[in-house]
Amino acid sequence: MLVKVFGSAITGVDAIRITIEADVAPGLGYVIVGLPDNAVKESVDRILSALKHNGLSRPRTRIVINMAPADLKKAGSAYDLPIAVAMLGATEQVSGALFNDYVIMGELSLDGALKPVKGVLPMAIQAWREGFKGMILPEQNAREAAMVAGLEVYGVAGLDAVVAMLNGLTKPERTLADARGDFYEAQAQFDLDFNEVKGQEHIKRALEIAAAGGHNAILVGPPGAGKTMLAKRLPTILPPLSLQEALETTKIHSVAGALPERASLVARRPFRSPHHTISDVALVGGGGHPQPGEISLAHNGVLFLDELPEFKRTVLEVMRQPMEERRVTISRARISIEFPANFMLIASMNPCPCGYYNHPDRDCSCAPLAVHRYLNKISGPLLDRIDLHVEVTPVSFIELSATAPSESSAVIRGRVIAARSLQTTRFTGETGVYCNAMMGSRLLKKVCVLDPAGAALLRKAMERLNLSARAYDRILKVARTIADLAACAAILPEHVAEAIQYRSLDREDWAG
Repeated sequence: MLVKVFGSAITGVDAIRITIEADVAPGLGYVIVGLPDNAVKESVDRILSALKHNGLSRPRTRIVINMAPADLKKAGSAYDLPIAVAMLGATEQVSGALFNDYVIMGELSLDGALKPVKGVLPMAIQAWREGFKGMILPEQNAREAAMVAGLEVYGVAGLDAVVAMLNGLTKPERTLADARGDFYEAQAQFDLDFNEVKGQEHIKRALEIAAAGGHNAILVGPPGAGKTMLAKRLPTILPPLSLQEALETTKIHSVAGALPERASLVARRPFRSPHHTISDVALVGGGGHPQPGEISLAHNGVLFLDELPEFKRTVLEVMRQPMEERRVTISRARISIEFPANFMLIASMNPCPCGYYNHPDRDCSCAPLAVHRYLNKISGPLLDRIDLHVEVTPVSFIELSATAPSESSAVIRGRVIAARSLQTTRFTGETGVYCNAMMGSRLLKKVCVLDPAGAALLRKAMERLNLSARAYDRILKVARTIADLAACAAILPEHVAEAIQYRSLDREDWAG
């Protein structure tokens, strides 16, 4: 008997339908065709053990399993359940009446229990688009799939429950999720707040500008000055995610297996902080079966690189193109996959190997050449792509012991949202441009017009600091954001002056 069961395969952050066909033929043995990887080939042993432990008959004939489309590589253990159901259908141990209505996915244990799989959200979206009635999944993944309205989702604990459902003996309870309600409720819940930071008002101001315009920033200062503490609080002042952004972010985390069990939509902007030993592939994505890297997991959020000079030069350089294009393309001989990577880069570093160059109270023990060599670990092209260079100084005892409350994240976030609202109105009708940092050359000429005083100030800075053309564009974008925070339609000379001061690493005299 020939039967067809439907599953899904992940390509990038989207899913495509996979048809699993099972046919009984004379002879003995099991054959799986359709470009299965080793994990799929090994599924037969897991399935046979699961059948035995659940009182189901092991097929005594030859079973041929075909996974279509046959030219697409099938990877992972998520096909265990649909292959098992197809085998049972082909041997008439389960009814095939519901096969055309449901997408079935899940990994089997030897005793028939179901384990969670990756990429369920894009699978559910694809099932809904193709008109399937619902999905049958491990119970740990059911809530994730149930975020797709209009799709019947049944989370089951094991193979026995799936067989009972398909034979009409029992029906598990349908999983329901109030994705919108959970999403809006969790948006304002943060464990950190800027009111916990003593002093550092100029750093808070720089991060507010970065948040308001979506700008990249680097914090340069001695150990213990609060660089990491400030960076970790940046997501608390970023505008809340829209539902579309939340869906994009959740899909990426689902494909990477980074969602917790029984997860709902990602409600807060991601904050990713990889260790400096990270590899190129782990940062930008890739692998034999391409997976999103840290820059994609930070999509719509913040990528924080602590101790930037300690990262391998090659790791930092492969990040340059995604920072400009806000996406990363992974190309292989058979397939090319694109992952979104629209993130804010926040980096931190010491000013020198010992960490105390330009420190107000401690002497630097580094030779001038060592300071230059340390700074040169970061290439000029990468620094050009960072809009704000912020010098962090130690907090004094008076500031640390002050009892007056600092400004809260909620207050700063209100100003950021107001500035982003102006940008949303400004860029209405512009595809792929949502904040000042995303402006291209055409928009820059249109939006960032300087008066004669501002133009003269910027010209003098360009000549004195020997800035690149990319740095010139960055200053204009930052000045536009500063004007937006002040609710000013025009860019004034004081806005330009403040933007110029955030190019400190471009100064020839910065490192002596």
